[in-house]
Amino acid sequence: QVQLVESGGGLVQTGGSLRLSCVASGSISSVYAMGWYRQTPGKQRELVATISSDGSTNYAVSVKERFTISRDNAKKTMYLQMVSLKPEDTAVYYCNADIRDWSYRSHVYWGHGTQVTVSE
Repeated sequence: QVQLVESGGGLVQTGGSLRLSCVASGSISSVYAMGWYRQTPGKQRELVATISSDGSTNYAVSVKERFTISRDNAKKTMYLQMVSLKPEDTAVYYCNADIRDWSYRSHVYWGHGTQVTVSE
């Protein structure tokens, strides 16, 4: 069984910083593309940033220059460094990963989310 667990969310003031982590665990053969998404009540989940297995990154326009996605393949961990946070960044942040298990079946997994709240 594969699990993704996010951590690092919390309450921060405008202009502050947070670092989110997402750890993959379980029967994992390979971890391919990973990503961060976020969702606010009544809105669709939106892409924040993605990172491929070789480190290529992609960002939503709204977070470029402020957020940095990275990963440590040995630790099966992905990070999202967020600086210059704004109230509009307030959301539940979810991690997502394309993982192949030891049965050589690939599946996209989601974490349960971590709340990020940015106060005025």
